Amino acid sequence: MTRILVVDDEPQILRALRINLRARGYDIETAETGTAALRAAVSHQPDLVVLDLGLPDIDGVDVIRGLRGWTTMPIIVLSGRAGSADKVAALDAGADDYVTKPFGVDELLARIRAVTRRLAATPADAASPSATAAPRVGRHTVNLVDRTVTRDDGAEVRLTRIQWAMLDKLLRHPGKLISQRQLLHDVWGPEYQHETNYLRQYMAQLRRKLEDDPARPRHLITEPGMGYRFRP
Repeated sequence: MTRILVVDDEPQILRALRINLRARGYDIETAETGTAALRAAVSHQPDLVVLDLGLPDIDGVDVIRGLRGWTTMPIIVLSGRAGSADKVAALDAGADDYVTKPFGVDELLARIRAVTRRLAATPADAASPSATAAPRVGRHTVNLVDRTVTRDDGAEVRLTRIQWAMLDKLLRHPGKLISQRQLLHDVWGPEYQHETNYLRQYMAQLRRKLEDDPARPRHLITEPGMGYRFRP
């Protein structure tokens, strides 16, 4: 049974989500503050977090950063902040998805199903010959089997689950253009066709971690309006 931690300071939203999610077979824990959310994440080890940004004690973006310090569990933001700057901040901090209030329960459930499918799925390329390779990205060696990234000085670079999924898809097809639609489908799920801003944000994060000059990338290349490719 999938365990979900729902974090929101509005009791009616917590109640509605608790009822709807439990009715669909999910195991639900709730928290009304950022502090309680961080504690619950440690004690209950949820499979997924649904998180409001406007919490009374700690801003939700800081909660995301706190979680990302030790876990890659998926985080779906559920927030009344509809501005692009808020979405960018949440995605940059490590959120996997962003749903704006007011929201439809069916939409949120679809996003949760998409995330849980990704958790359960075996990567389609896992058995490909390139799976045993250790491609280089600048000064980094990427081990696609062990899912580690090591700099030439021996330091390990940590990637989130979404960052890994994007990088894995590109590195297994060196030189090939991977379309925006294909990346959204394979990394986030079939429900995601128009969230190209997600691709931009996560590609920017990967470049900051792996490229010598993120503003002038040599390996993680954007093909404007089409998609992305890995240039060895």
